[in-house]
Amino acid sequence: MKQMPQQLIIAMTGASGAAYGLRLIERLAAQQMRLHLLFSDAARIVLQQETALSLPDEPAEQVAILARHLDIDAAGLHAYALRDWFSPAASGSARIRHMVIAPCSMGTLARIAHGMSDNLIERAADVQIKERGQLIVVPRETPLSAIHLENMLTLSRMGADIIPAMPGYYHRPQRIEELIDFIVDRIIDHLNADNPEAARWGA
Repeated sequence: MKQMPQQLIIAMTGASGAAYGLRLIERLAAQQMRLHLLFSDAARIVLQQETALSLPDEPAEQVAILARHLDIDAAGLHAYALRDWFSPAASGSARIRHMVIAPCSMGTLARIAHGMSDNLIERAADVQIKERGQLIVVPRETPLSAIHLENMLTLSRMGADIIPAMPGYYHRPQRIEELIDFIVDRIIDHLNADNPEAARWGA
C-alpha cells in the first residue's frame, strides 16, 4: 500500500489551468506537508494572466506572496530557481519520491518523455522516473495531437500517472471552484493523502 507523502514537489508550467496548481498547494499545505515549489517562466506569465498573481524571480519572495495569496503557513513552502541544481529536487539522494506537475504544458511533457533535462522541473521529473518515484502529470491542452498522445503514452509506460484536466460533472457542480477541486481531488487521491471532502461516485 502506498504511504502518504510527507513532502513532495509541485511544479507549475505554462499550460492554462493555473488554478489547479494553486488549489493543490493550498489543499496540501493544510495537511502540513513540506512542499517544494517550482515555477517555470511561462507558468508565472499564465498565473498573472489567469489569476492576477504576480510572482517575482526570487524564490523567497514567491513563497511569501503565495502564502499571503492562499492564506497558508509559509513555513512548509520552499521555492527554487529553475537553475538551482543544488535544490533537493535535483537529486535522488534527497529521497523526495513524489512530484506533481499541474498544469503541465505539452512542451514540458515532451521533454520529460524524451529525457531532456534543461531546467529544474524537467530534472526533478527525470529523478522521479529513474528512482521509481511517483510522477503525476496534469496536462491541459485541446485538441491533442498524435505527438501529445504518444508522449503521454511514453510517460505512462514509464510509470507516470497521467491525470488530464478533464473535470467530471456527475457531482453537479454549481461553481467553477467545484470543477477545479474535481481534478485536485483526483491528484490527492493518487498521492494517497487524506481527502475526506472529495466528491465520490455514488456518495
